[in-house]
Amino acid sequence: MRQTNRALNRILLALLGLALLGAGAAVIAAGTLPGAADAWTATASSVRDSGRNLVGTAPLPDPVRSWWLVAGIAVLLVWVALSAAWLASQGGGRTPRLAEQRHGTVQRDGTDVRDGSQGTGGARGRTVVDVGLVSTALREALSGNRDVLATSVSAWESRRGTALRLRMEARKGSSPRELADTAEELIREIDALLGHPIPVLVRITSGARTQVSGSRRTR
Repeated sequence: MRQTNRALNRILLALLGLALLGAGAAVIAAGTLPGAADAWTATASSVRDSGRNLVGTAPLPDPVRSWWLVAGIAVLLVWVALSAAWLASQGGGRTPRLAEQRHGTVQRDGTDVRDGSQGTGGARGRTVVDVGLVSTALREALSGNRDVLATSVSAWESRRGTALRLRMEARKGSSPRELADTAEELIREIDALLGHPIPVLVRITSGARTQVSGSRRTR
């Protein structure tokens, strides 16, 4: 449900892994093979001489000394800005609201869905269903359920519209089937609350509270 480009991320991680693997292999070779260290020393000296010659082709007054240094710093700043933008775009798509109604229209993912029963006679206004409302309602609905230790609710923008993610932390020894049935009943109640069905991802997990909580039944 997130807007993260997983394919691009995997490609970048693969390239980074290959680069680190190559660098590690080079360091190992330089420390173990007799001729590798001499080859690296000669290569580094050649690169250093080439860099000095390149700096001298576009001189500037001290302390900058060369336009190539300015260009290198500019490229580095652009790379930092692009990296920051890429990191900021990761894991996006989270939204604080599940549905929005305007002028008798329920809007999901920017698309108007007409509902004649919700007509307002042309009156202007907007009603927003916040994810906090659903979270509170779910906690109250599960307050007497001993199989569920904790719940968390979040809303995300997906290709199918606004979607809900429900995480239920199960008590040790509880039945996954019963928890799944409970989740299905909760989803029906959420659809009734909103007035239309929404995509829902349910995760039944365990955590630290599961390990220290008492078992529901003897194994």
